[in-house]
Amino acid sequence: MPIRVVIADDHPIVREGLRLTIERAKKNILVVGEASNGMDVLKLARTTPADVYILDITMPRMNGIETVRELLKKFPASKALILSLHDTKAMVESALEAGARGYLTKETATQNVVDAVSEVHAGRFYLSPDIAHFIVQAGLDGKKGVRKARAASALTGQERKVLQLIAEGHSNKEIADVLGLSANTVHVHRSAVMAKLDIHKQADLVRYAIREGIAKL
Repeated sequence: MPIRVVIADDHPIVREGLRLTIERAKKNILVVGEASNGMDVLKLARTTPADVYILDITMPRMNGIETVRELLKKFPASKALILSLHDTKAMVESALEAGARGYLTKETATQNVVDAVSEVHAGRFYLSPDIAHFIVQAGLDGKKGVRKARAASALTGQERKVLQLIAEGHSNKEIADVLGLSANTVHVHRSAVMAKLDIHKQADLVRYAIREGIAKL
C-alpha cells in the first residue's frame, strides 16, 4: 500500500509545489488530502486518514505545533512533519517536543520532502540538512536549548489557541465563537496566558506569538 499523505499549508502554491514534487517522484507515496489550517487537518483525519501529515508551523486558527498535539492525541498512530520558514533551534525543539517526527524548511522542502516522508513513515526522524546542526549543537550544550521554549510549553493547549487568535487580531467574542467557549472563559484564558508569560500588553503578546511561531503576521 502507498504511504498516504496530507499536506497542510495556508498558501495553495506551497501545497501544490509539494504535491507535484511527490507525484513526480513516482515513489510509493499518495497525497490523499490538503488543508489550509489545523482544524481542517483534524476533520480530514477523521474522514480521510493519512499515515504522514505535513504541517505548516504557522497556519491560521490552529498552528502546526498545536495540530501535532491534537492529531497525536486523537490519532496516535499518525506521524507528522513540520514545515516552516523558521529555522531557529527553539522552533525545531518545540516541534519535536510536541511529537513531530521531522522538520522541513520551506527553502529546501521540495528537495527533501520525499525522503522525509519515507523516513518518518518508517519510524525514524528526519531533519532538513540545513537545520540538523541545531540538534547536534543541543547535544553538545547538554540540551540547554530548551529554555527558550519553556514559557510556551507552560501554556495549556486551549491557552495556546487563545494566544494565537489574540495575535491574529480576534476579539474575545470572536475567539469564543471560533473555539466554542463563553466570552468569560476566553477572558480567563487570556489572563492566564498573560500571567504565565509575564506579558501584560496585547502588543507584546502579539510579538511573542509571532516570535515563537504560534502565529504569523
